[in-house]
Amino acid sequence: MQVFLPGEEGGHAVAQLLAGRANFSGKLPVQLPTTPGGQPYTCLHAPLGDRQSWLSNLDPTPAFPFGHGLSYTTFEIDGLGVDRELVAVDSEFTVGVRVRNTGAVAGAETVQLYAIDPVAQVTRPVRFLLGFAKVALEPGEQATVRFHVHTDRLAFTGLAGTRIVERGEILLEAGSSSLDTPVRETIQLVGEERDATVLRQHAVPVSVERE
Repeated sequence: MQVFLPGEEGGHAVAQLLAGRANFSGKLPVQLPTTPGGQPYTCLHAPLGDRQSWLSNLDPTPAFPFGHGLSYTTFEIDGLGVDRELVAVDSEFTVGVRVRNTGAVAGAETVQLYAIDPVAQVTRPVRFLLGFAKVALEPGEQATVRFHVHTDRLAFTGLAGTRIVERGEILLEAGSSSLDTPVRETIQLVGEERDATVLRQHAVPVSVERE
């Protein structure tokens, strides 16, 4: 069990968790490698740093991926939907995803939204985190999490050395960790390449609707 720097109340908190009087809900902000030879490996690695057996005989799959966490209950994440299929390079879109507590005790799940840019003028990460929301749910309760994403969050440094948003396909995935994303959807960025040197939207606002 990893608690990093729990502070002076850490012992009490750990005892509460191990006794079952409180429920685990933390998520890893890093990845923990399986072996030293499997490094470097992050959730932002390039495709050639992924599990490519013809490049290396070392498996870089982490023991625990970015965003990983356990709980005394179980959750189901499904129903991913986007409010539009075609998105202008200088606009916004909303992603909705449903989370349900399918276990017997109350708990909290952190729903994570990732983006994948499969074709770009420079190498892009295998996936990158767009936003997240921690949702506390009673047994059997469900909620819909909506991520309000501006295309500034899809900007990257292009070949000319400036930040841009370019047209093309973007894959969206949601789940409980960077390697556990059971639902996915696709959008198309349309329009001319946009200069995004000055980013206006750094955050992804999130709203939660309980059902």
